[in-house]
Amino acid sequence: MNNRLRTEIPEEELESELIVEEKTVKEVPENFLTKFLSNGFIASDEATRALPFVLFIALLGMIYIGNRHLAEKNIRDIDKITQDVRELSWEYKVTKADLAYKSTLSEVSKRADTLGIRESLQPAQKITIKEDATQ
Repeated sequence: MNNRLRTEIPEEELESELIVEEKTVKEVPENFLTKFLSNGFIASDEATRALPFVLFIALLGMIYIGNRHLAEKNIRDIDKITQDVRELSWEYKVTKADLAYKSTLSEVSKRADTLGIRESLQPAQKITIKEDATQ
């Protein structure tokens, strides 16, 4: 090989170097999506005019989802508070019954006996004061 510019290339050399493999083009099935994309609807003016409406619908969808999550959170909180109220109600009823039992005469006398205080065996007496005696 020499480095001079060649003006004529033999045809045999050209054909041997330019072997091109042809690929078969697959046919795209015609369905709604391919027709929608191939007709250029997305890039058309109609699509750009509809973009604000699509964004508005997307915003409404996000607000709807957020509202749903907030409502479910509130329902869970209400259920938890209702359960707490039930537990406190039962605790109140148990404490009230315990107080009623401990305030009976026999229970009070048992507790007072440990302090050295006994129940009086004599009935209570009424004290009267004469007005003449006070002057």
